[in-house]
Amino acid sequence: MSDGRTAPPHTGVEIAGSGSALPEHRLTNAELESLMDTSDEWILQRTGIRERRRHDTSTPYPTSDLGTAALENALDDAGMHAEGLGLVLCATMTPDSPTPAVSCRIAANLGLRTTGAIDLNAACSGFVFAVSTAHAMIASGLYDSIAVVGVDTVTRHCDYSTFGRGAAILFGDGAGAVILKKTNDTAKGMLAQAMHANGNGAKSLYIPCGLDQVEDPESHQAEDGSGVDPRLNDKIQMNGKGVFKFAVSKFPEVIQETLDLAGLTADRVDHYVCHQANARILEAARERFGLPESKLRVNIDRLGNTVAGSCPIVYDELKRESLLEPGQKVMFIAFGAGLTWGASLWQI
Repeated sequence: MSDGRTAPPHTGVEIAGSGSALPEHRLTNAELESLMDTSDEWILQRTGIRERRRHDTSTPYPTSDLGTAALENALDDAGMHAEGLGLVLCATMTPDSPTPAVSCRIAANLGLRTTGAIDLNAACSGFVFAVSTAHAMIASGLYDSIAVVGVDTVTRHCDYSTFGRGAAILFGDGAGAVILKKTNDTAKGMLAQAMHANGNGAKSLYIPCGLDQVEDPESHQAEDGSGVDPRLNDKIQMNGKGVFKFAVSKFPEVIQETLDLAGLTADRVDHYVCHQANARILEAARERFGLPESKLRVNIDRLGNTVAGSCPIVYDELKRESLLEPGQKVMFIAFGAGLTWGASLWQI
């Protein structure tokens, strides 16, 4: 056992289990047509989304509840009890409240009383950043097992009217989780990773907590001239064209960077587990690297953009369909608010 200060010379890290959880309510494009000036055809052409999930708005802790359910499923898949976890690491940008952390509520829901719990906020990149961080903690000898949860209930920050349709059509709620464990098999673990951020792009995608945080207030005045439109407060604000341009550029760039760090070509990776932001962005990346459809799973048509839940949900789908095999290489890739972007390449 490591004393927590020095890393063992060779440490394998395995993804021992995965799980996911989704709200029951399916928010379809047809339902959105009844709420705002849009159409199923318009949404499909621009995003590839047919429906997304939305949490029960009557529950007080939707993020913690979904995260707990996903982690319970991951623990079952790994064949272990929550008491065996050394740390709960939760990636989210939609906590149920400023404090306590979502990870603390999840740990409490699982009956844990002394296990460490930390939240990490990198928006849609959150799970990718968190899984790389957890790997480093295990490889260094600090922990033998860590739960990594990616969960968001972002629909409560959407305005379901024509005023807010640009963002509302994109997002859905969901959670995914993985169990990382130390293993004697040194072939398993992270091969390369990249984490990036450019805070100068923060104004392109954000949620203002107060009207004084609204970017370019002169362009967002209320119709009665009383000041900044109050409908903007606590709702997602997005420069759609700007974010799309950023993603189309950075998505293939970070894939290539991570491949180069690992000394691999694109065809050597078995699965690209990508953040589901837009079907056109995913297709562009697939064509850029000449990947068959089987190597890049797309579920945005069914779930929309589930933020930090996106990558682990895709991974869990592949696992449940028996498409993941020992020795395969899997790359997690994401980009999001911050602006953030990153990738984490694993041999499973």
